[in-house]
Amino acid sequence: MTKSIVLTCATYILSAVISMTATAATLPKPTGKVILTVSGEIAHTNTDKNTAEFDRDMLLSLGVFDMETVTPWTEGSDLYQGPMLSSILQAVGAMGETLKVSALNDYSAKMPLSDATDYDVMLAMDMNGEAMSIRDKGPLFIIYPFSDMPELNNEVIHNRSVWQIKSILVE
Repeated sequence: MTKSIVLTCATYILSAVISMTATAATLPKPTGKVILTVSGEIAHTNTDKNTAEFDRDMLLSLGVFDMETVTPWTEGSDLYQGPMLSSILQAVGAMGETLKVSALNDYSAKMPLSDATDYDVMLAMDMNGEAMSIRDKGPLFIIYPFSDMPELNNEVIHNRSVWQIKSILVE
């Protein structure tokens, strides 16, 4: 529980800094392979298509957090690393209420935007110190803090825990 509180405080501080930065300048363009596209009701973009594209380095620049948790899809506890979903939403100036998260295989799930802050949701990029490959649920995987909040271990949240993420639509 203490880890969750510290993570929440760090997320809010980082979100405030990113918010100030995001309003002062446009998002930089990715220089590497694009692994995430955010579109919809967003204020800050970096393409002609009114979307925000991120490569791995851009996501890392939003802050890397650790979350050790169990999931229904892996055995035992694993250490996930990546930016908090709230940091990404702050960077793009998300203004909607719902997120449609889509995977490489076209699976998609809707989740309330409020989940990002209510539950310290992470967009995991690494598992146990290794970049997550497509074969291992990467390159991006929505991770809820299942170990710190066992009440999240239910079918609704499981369905929102999209892996192999390619895009997020803010509605």
